Amino acid sequence: MTSAPHIPTTSAPILVLNGPNLNLLGVREPHIYGHDRLSDVEALCVKTASGYGRTVDFRQSNHEGVLIDWIQEAREAHVGVVINPAGYSHTSVALHDALAALDGKPVVEVHISNIHKREPFRHHSYVSSVADGVIAGCGVQGYAFAIARVCALLG
Repeated sequence: MTSAPHIPTTSAPILVLNGPNLNLLGVREPHIYGHDRLSDVEALCVKTASGYGRTVDFRQSNHEGVLIDWIQEAREAHVGVVINPAGYSHTSVALHDALAALDGKPVVEVHISNIHKREPFRHHSYVSSVADGVIAGCGVQGYAFAIARVCALLG
């Protein structure tokens, strides 16, 4: 990935959402998810967005309704969404519907592990059909790719 030239920050932030159990990143199943903590991911997102003259609003919740409230908030307060829905990827029609209501704002779905190499129930994501891009299996670096893609879609 190449760095974008630094330009002054000029708009609402990109919302970076993290679903259930990602608060345990670096501790829970490090053989699958690695040793980076969620705070490391946040620092990576801030640094990446800054290179594009953008900022991020980085959040995590274990509660589906909270994630939906934040997505609805993004309709007015954010320029796009990067989301790692975690376990809700495979179960939440409600997250799908909330993201579909973003009125064309860019959405990029991120998975730290390659969900297609894992258990069959993880192969389907309800979020993917409303995402402008899906990044899986790139570790936490996938978040940087997702931020870059949202910035590219914003122009």
